[in-house]
Amino acid sequence: MFSLQNKVALVGGSTQGIGWAAAQLLAKAGSKVVLLARNEEKLKQCLAELPRPYAQTHAYIVADFAQPQQVKAALSQYQQENPEESIHILVNNTGGPPAGKAIEASLDAFREAFEAHLIVNQILTQQLVEGMKKEKFGRIINVISTSVKQPLDNLGVSNTIRAAVASWAKTLSKELATFGITVNNVLPGATATQRLDTLITNKSKKQQVPYEVIEAEMKAEVPAQRFATPEEIGAAILFLATEEAAYINGINLPVDGGRLSTL
Repeated sequence: MFSLQNKVALVGGSTQGIGWAAAQLLAKAGSKVVLLARNEEKLKQCLAELPRPYAQTHAYIVADFAQPQQVKAALSQYQQENPEESIHILVNNTGGPPAGKAIEASLDAFREAFEAHLIVNQILTQQLVEGMKKEKFGRIINVISTSVKQPLDNLGVSNTIRAAVASWAKTLSKELATFGITVNNVLPGATATQRLDTLITNKSKKQQVPYEVIEAEMKAEVPAQRFATPEEIGAAILFLATEEAAYINGINLPVDGGRLSTL
């Protein structure tokens, strides 16, 4: 239904989970996809598996979100090697900070999360925004969390940093709208990814309760009574990336099966 032919999308954290699902859907819609992650072997494997319905030539960039200057340098090198290419769609996505109470988190935990999320998002956006302005088309989509509407227990650092990203995005949405650029946030609920598996495993060990019990309790919190698939989150990202979503700007879009108790 939606075509992204002749568009280029840069997708962070795109070798697994939500990032990989989004990359595949964007490619199926016709976009050239530039994968961004730290593991080059996984990047090569994913690159080979990306759909190419319009014979797109996909690419990848190797960089670690824990090292913002490395991300900046890697993207700069890619831009130097592809001087005529503008990236139209930026999907800011990276793994969340470790679980734990905010009061017990170290100062370094907050600093590291701030750098890996907000600072890297800022670096990528600043380096790509001029190309978006030139094309008069830009989509900046941040994959964050429903915690920006309703903080989650035992995710103190994540709650804090995700909220900062949400406010940053809202501010940008107003600054960039006149250039045909939208900035939106997708808020995944519990999604069947490696991160969710890790959270359940850690909670199971801490409470000395079987994994299946924790899993069942989490599903029971969702009216849909199940976890999301990465592809369901990716579908929301895909829509926000299209021409048809041009008048959707500055929003938080929950994709959570109805779990949030807030509007």
